[in-house]
Amino acid sequence: MTKAVVFGVEGDDTLYIADLEAGTVKALDSAPGDLGKIAAMRKGGVKVVKKVDFAVAVSSAKAAFSGHVEP
Repeated sequence: MTKAVVFGVEGDDTLYIADLEAGTVKALDSAPGDLGKIAAMRKGGVKVVKKVDFAVAVSSAKAAFSGHVEP
């Protein structure tokens, strides 16, 4: 089972890593190897999804916990 997820948010060049076991999210300082290649493609508008079957950006954690999803 996946233990961490690396993600980026549209409009923000930073990549983040969510450690699912620790319950933390941190900015990823660097993206080496294949991850760096994918990050470079992202700057060109390419969207990459692998082993994630549900993701929705919301305006706040409060919105998500209330079940609200923006159109």
